Amino acid sequence: MGVIEQEIHGDVVIIRMNRPEKLNAMNIELLTGLAEAWTENRDTPSQKIAILIGSGRAFCAGEDLVEAAERGTPGFAPGLPFDPFWEGVLEKPVIACVNGWAMGGGFIQAYYSDFRIASKNAVFEISEARHWLMGAYKFGFTDTLPWNIATELALGFRMSAERAHQVGFLNRLVETPDDLLPAALEMCDHMLSIPPASLKNTLDVAKKLRPKIPQDVEDYAKTLMTTGGNPDDVMEARRAFAEKRKPNFTAV
Repeated sequence: MGVIEQEIHGDVVIIRMNRPEKLNAMNIELLTGLAEAWTENRDTPSQKIAILIGSGRAFCAGEDLVEAAERGTPGFAPGLPFDPFWEGVLEKPVIACVNGWAMGGGFIQAYYSDFRIASKNAVFEISEARHWLMGAYKFGFTDTLPWNIATELALGFRMSAERAHQVGFLNRLVETPDDLLPAALEMCDHMLSIPPASLKNTLDVAKKLRPKIPQDVEDYAKTLMTTGGNPDDVMEARRAFAEKRKPNFTAV
């Protein structure tokens, strides 16, 4: 079995991240497989809706920090294939089914999905504040969460599935991981029952209604990401994770 598995259920494709021993962390192989799966989804008319899920006890733990530490550079490796889902240009509906950990890039994949379902054992965390010179500030704000909740997420605080449902981040909350796919397929049945043009047009307009971060704030944040602290701390965070020790950061 590969690190990405695909199952076809009529007009629905289930894309499964399958590195359970690494909590589906996003290494080069998994990222490449996801890009290929999302490109196939984009280019295959019969795949009208996609469901994204993870194997084992996590949805996705985000960036593979051990691989990054071994490579000596933070973030995703250069030269990865184009991913229409990650780049935000996929026009088809995506449902994220979240069990266990959804951290960093795993949280972002849930955020990029149009609909989110989680089991009660799910835990959400935007981990970037732990591993970069700034937290991933934009995701809570563009998801119209209250300022204090969005800031809490940006600072890397963990959020339970019940709390995520309470503040409006989730569409559905189910009891167990086994309940995720039935709930997602029920949503698919509804979307497939309406005219295809209505589904496409409604989703297109709804996406345009999402708030955008002002450009001056984006520019300021980019400056802070490179000059707002010691860049050595970025790799120190990854080395500490790989070596299972407390990081030794430089004080600002």
